[in-house]
Amino acid sequence: RRDGRPPSPNLMQAGYAVTVYNRTRARAEALIDQGATYAATPCKAAEGADVVISMVRDDAASRQVWLAAKTGAIHSLNPAAIAIEASTLTIRWVQHLATALAEQQHTFLAIPVVGSRPQAEAKRLIGLAGGDTTAVQAVQSLLAHAGISTLHVVGTASQAMTMKLAVNVLFGAQVAALAEMLTMLTQSGLQAAKAMDILRQIPITSPAMQAASGLMINQQHVPLFPIDLVEKDFRYAAESTTRQHSVCQALQSVYQQAIAQGYGGDNITGIIQLFT
Repeated sequence: RRDGRPPSPNLMQAGYAVTVYNRTRARAEALIDQGATYAATPCKAAEGADVVISMVRDDAASRQVWLAAKTGAIHSLNPAAIAIEASTLTIRWVQHLATALAEQQHTFLAIPVVGSRPQAEAKRLIGLAGGDTTAVQAVQSLLAHAGISTLHVVGTASQAMTMKLAVNVLFGAQVAALAEMLTMLTQSGLQAAKAMDILRQIPITSPAMQAASGLMINQQHVPLFPIDLVEKDFRYAAESTTRQHSVCQALQSVYQQAIAQGYGGDNITGIIQLFT
C-alpha cells in the first residue's frame, strides 16, 4: 500500500530517467507506460543510478530492497550514488541500514515523506531529511521535482525517522479523538456539520482535523493513509517508548480494534466506524 508511484511521474515530467522496481510488477505498469524502465530486482534498478530512493511499507520490505542477498540494491550501488530511504520505518532498522551502507562507503539519507497521493500530485509533499547535509543539498533539486515542496533538515537519519513517527502518531491521535468526540456530539442530537463548524472556529482544531472531519462526515474512507499502516506506525513508535503506560500503545490498540473489525483497508478516517 505504500510505494513511490506518485512521485515518479513528477520526476519523469522534469526530464529525469527513472528506473522502477515493485515486488508486484503490475503496480508499476502505469509508470512503464509513461516511460519508466522496469527492473526485475532492486539490484538491477540501482545499477548506474546517481540516486536510489526506496518508498515501501515496512522494515521487512526495506530490508529486501536494500540488503537482500544477491538482489539488494547495496550490491550494485555506484560509489558516488546517494541512497535515500523515504519510508516510515523503525528507528532501530534505520540505524542498522545506515551502518550497513556506511560500511560499504555509501552515502545514506533518511528522508521520510509527509503526505499521500493528493499532496504528491500537487507537489506539496513535506520531507524530513536526516544524514549528511552536503548530500541533502545535492538532492534537494531532485526532491523538489519529485513533489517535495518543503524540506526540513532534521539531523541524523534516525532523528529524521523519529520525527516522522512523531508526525504520524500525532496525526493518528487527533483523528481517533475526533472520531470518538464527533460521534459523542452527534449522539447528543447535534448535527455533525454544525458541530464541526463550531470546532473549526476554536484554536484546538488543526487543519489536519478539519480535513479529516469532512471525510468522516461524508463517510469517504478511500485509503490514502490506510488504518493498517496507521497501526504499523503506532507499533513502530511504541517500540521506542520506555514508559510502561504509553499513549502510543493505547492508541495502537484502538487501531488494532478497527483492523479486527475489518476496517484495516479503509482510510484513517474510517476509525469513526468503531464508534458509530
